[in-house]
Amino acid sequence: MTRLEIIVPARDAPAIRELISSAGATGYTSVTGVSGIGHHGQHSGSLLFNEYDTLTMLITVMPEGKAGELIDAVRELLNASSGVMFVAETYVSRPEYFQ
Repeated sequence: MTRLEIIVPARDAPAIRELISSAGATGYTSVTGVSGIGHHGQHSGSLLFNEYDTLTMLITVMPEGKAGELIDAVRELLNASSGVMFVAETYVSRPEYFQ
């Protein structure tokens, strides 16, 4: 199985959710208010003015054979925006949930 963790500005999260769904993933976890520091500076996890001023992390798990298209699509979106994607091999306790 392949695990993708995608951290983007909250305004880009709906596009990532759509990519995940259209790639055939059976689900995802979305964590809002993520904080950190990277190439685009420091990001606070607190809401300043609205929910679009924060970062969102989306996590999904897919069979290895299905993940390639999603990885390519997210990479293309990240070329035009800030964000980061982590891809790793993973094991799940109930693999039948992720087919």
